[in-house]
Amino acid sequence: MGVRVRYAPSPTGLQHIGGVRSALFNFFFARSQGGSFILRIEDTDRSRYDEESLRDLYETFAWLGIHWDEGPDVGGRFAPYVQSERFAVYQEHARRLVESGHAYECFCSEQRLERIRKIQTANKMAPGYDRHCRSLSDAEIAENRAQGIKPVIRFKVPLEGSTVMHDLLLGDIERKNEDVNPDPVLLKSDGFPTYHLANVIDDHLMEITHILRAQEWVPSGPLHVLLYEAFGWKPPIYCHLPMVMGADGQKLSKRHGSTAVREFREAGYLPEALINYVSLLGWSYDDTREFFAREELERLFSLERLNKAPAVFDYKKLDWFNGQYIRQKEAGELAKLLLPFLTREGVLPATPGPEQLALVHKAVPLIQERLRVLADAPALLRFLFEEPASYSLDEVVPKKLDVRQTRAGLDHALALLEGFEARSDEASEELFRRKAEELGMKLGDLLMPVRVAVTGTRISPPLFGSIRLLGIERSRLRIERVINLLSNEVQANG
Repeated sequence: MGVRVRYAPSPTGLQHIGGVRSALFNFFFARSQGGSFILRIEDTDRSRYDEESLRDLYETFAWLGIHWDEGPDVGGRFAPYVQSERFAVYQEHARRLVESGHAYECFCSEQRLERIRKIQTANKMAPGYDRHCRSLSDAEIAENRAQGIKPVIRFKVPLEGSTVMHDLLLGDIERKNEDVNPDPVLLKSDGFPTYHLANVIDDHLMEITHILRAQEWVPSGPLHVLLYEAFGWKPPIYCHLPMVMGADGQKLSKRHGSTAVREFREAGYLPEALINYVSLLGWSYDDTREFFAREELERLFSLERLNKAPAVFDYKKLDWFNGQYIRQKEAGELAKLLLPFLTREGVLPATPGPEQLALVHKAVPLIQERLRVLADAPALLRFLFEEPASYSLDEVVPKKLDVRQTRAGLDHALALLEGFEARSDEASEELFRRKAEELGMKLGDLLMPVRVAVTGTRISPPLFGSIRLLGIERSRLRIERVINLLSNEVQANG
């Protein structure tokens, strides 16, 4: 049988970096081995089930371009792939464990369980079920049933010995059975399975050969091995992936910044950049190569190149990756990618006209090198589509100049725009450089007021390219508007 792996999320929250990393590793491993990648929805926790989280799951992987071979939306020979549609399967197998003596019915009330928890806490005892119903007689079981008490089914964890789980990355992990969760619930009184039962049954029935999941699931491993043994099944091969940490060495969480993939998408990260970077969190091909197309990862990924040490999620490194991928885009493609961000921020209307679209296309080469994420574009391009609402003297006047000097500089800059369209940007820069020397000021102090006048901000695309895109007449009008502002300030202050 070929390699079969699965991604089995619970729809209780948005898809986050750690979960998507596990999905990508499973996907790439399956593709590299010519195997199958399965999506299974583990939705048995109905109290936390969230329909929006399920939509986010499908939207996230559609955006990433990752497709499964079997799953709820594509079907497969082991359907259904949604656990809430498989309750009869879990109930049948739980009953089988009871009949074989590996599980038992527990009739303890919630009040009794809460009392036991308080006693354990007060006496600093290890938490867990006290196995009260483990050895009930047939008569006691019949009496409880006669009272209409609906039991849960608990797994009968061996009281002695130890259990070994072999992990491809971590080696043998041995745990004393007395330290395993004492007789955990497998099937609730309402017929709902717990995670442990449903997970093991589905992985076996769906013929999963390898389980690649985060190391936070290591503590569940020995219990799952015991369940496989109780059923008489061979466990799959385990590989617990290194944790994804923040820069402070703690598990990646919202306190470090964005963790939901939706947030990265809305910020303007490219799916190929995110896939490339996330795939390097705990895996490397060699000591030097960093850039991989998805198709290359499908071919090159191997479990042997996983790292044991935790991976650190570096937001700045992701920004750098994303910037590199933006630079590789063709102007037309990048322009299309920028449109949703420009409309979202009100730079463009919901349905831009042909002239507006053409201007965005022309502006792409001007800002492409400056983009960290796609969401940077609106601030850089707004000046092309709307007039600056106002100008601040603090922005217009360089620190080393006063209002009069700044106004004089702008007067000269306005004169230098004569013949601008016929010159190259290099020739214009040389003219401005000479004028700055003649005026006894630095080139930057001459150009900064022009930049603010034309674009409305000190942070903008290259100035001469901006003037060219905006047009000489509109640029002149904006510079004259700032000159008038400075003139009024001079008059007001004598």
